[in-house]
Amino acid sequence: MSTSDPGQALRQALVQSLKQKGELTDSLMEAAFLAVPRHAFLPDIPLEQAYADDAIPVKRDPDGSVVSSASQPTMIAMMLRQLRLSPGDNVLEIGAGTGYNAALMQHIVGEEGNVTTLELDKDMVQTAQANLQRISSGDHIRVVHADGAAGYAPRASYDRIIATVGIWDIPVAWVKQLKPKGIIVAPLWVDAGQVSAAFTIQSDNTLYSPNNLPCGFIQLRGAAAGPTVIRRVGSSSLVLISNDVVSIDMAALHSLFSEDFEQSVLDIRLKSGEYTTGFLPYLTLNTPRGTTFTAYTITTNEQAYGISGHGFGLLTSGSACFVPLEGHGEVHTFGAPDTLMALQESLAAWDRAGRPGAKDVRLRMIPIEQMKPAINTGKVFTRDDHYLHVWQDIAK
Repeated sequence: MSTSDPGQALRQALVQSLKQKGELTDSLMEAAFLAVPRHAFLPDIPLEQAYADDAIPVKRDPDGSVVSSASQPTMIAMMLRQLRLSPGDNVLEIGAGTGYNAALMQHIVGEEGNVTTLELDKDMVQTAQANLQRISSGDHIRVVHADGAAGYAPRASYDRIIATVGIWDIPVAWVKQLKPKGIIVAPLWVDAGQVSAAFTIQSDNTLYSPNNLPCGFIQLRGAAAGPTVIRRVGSSSLVLISNDVVSIDMAALHSLFSEDFEQSVLDIRLKSGEYTTGFLPYLTLNTPRGTTFTAYTITTNEQAYGISGHGFGLLTSGSACFVPLEGHGEVHTFGAPDTLMALQESLAAWDRAGRPGAKDVRLRMIPIEQMKPAINTGKVFTRDDHYLHVWQDIAK
C-alpha cells in the first residue's frame, strides 16, 4: 500500500476491528482486506463511511427500495470464511454489486485462480467493471451480464460458488457446475429470514450445510427469484417478510393494526443478537400451531401503527404481536392476546431446551426427483428443485 493511499489508516482500523471480533482469522483473507481499497468501490461515499462496518445501499428502485448494496464487511468476512478459498481456486459469484467482493476473492485465489462474477442489472455491471478498472483488477476478473440462475458454463467447473443475494433454492445448474469437493455459499430463505449456508455435495447427491449464519440480503431477481415473501401493509411503511406472506389478509391486518395496541414486556428479555442467533431459529422451526411467523421492517425513520425499526412477530386472524429487535423484551399486541401468550410459551420452551441457536441449525437439500424425506425433527420446505430439510442438532 502506498503511503499516499487516503484509505490506508481506515482500512487498517477496519481490519483490526474484524480481527477483534474473530471474523478475520486467516492470513490470506486479512491480506485481501488490507490490500483492496473499499472506498474505490464506493467513490461517491465519504471515506469514513466507506470503511464503516455497515452495508451501504448503492442503487434504489423509483419507489425507494434498495436493489443493490455494498455488503457489511463483517458479513463479507463471515461468508468468505465459510467459502474457504485457496490460491488457484476457480470461483463463480452470483451478484457482482460494486465488484468489491470479487476483488477480495481474486486477491485470495491469486494469479493462478479465476473469479467470474454474474450480474443481472446492466447498470451494476458497468459500475463493477469501472470500479475494478479503477484498482487495475479489470483484467483478472470477468464481469458477466447474465441471470445467475444458469450459472456460467464457459468457465466451469468451479471449486467455489458464492451468492451475495438471497435465494429461494439452489439452482441445479450451480450443482452441475461445481466440482465434486466444491462448496456453495449462499444466503438461503428459511421462512421469515435468511441464513448463509455452506453446502457440499454428499454421496447420495443431497446438499448438506452444518454451518449456517443468520443474514439479510436483497432477494435474487430473475428466473430463480422464487415466490413473493415480502409485502407492504396497505400504503404504510410497514413491510412483512414471511414464507406465508401471500396468504395474509392485508386488509384485515390493516384494520387490526388501526386499533389501539397494548405495550408490555416479555417474561424473558433478550438483546438483538440473542434474538437473531438464539430464539428466532428455534421459533422458525417451532412456530405455534395456528399462527404465522413473520419478520417486519419499517421502511422509513418514522413509525407505522406505533411500531418502528425492525423485529418479528406472530399473527392470527384476530391477534398480532410484534417484538422490536432492539426493544429488550418490549412487545406490541394488537387485538386478542392469543399471539402474545403463544410467544411467551415458545420462549419458555426454548429456555427449557437449553436455548439452542443458529449454531445448532442444519440444512439438507434433497433433489426434488427423490422421495420427500420422512422426518422426526425440524421442518421440510418444498422448493423448485429441492426439498429443504431444516432442523436443530440439539444434544439430549
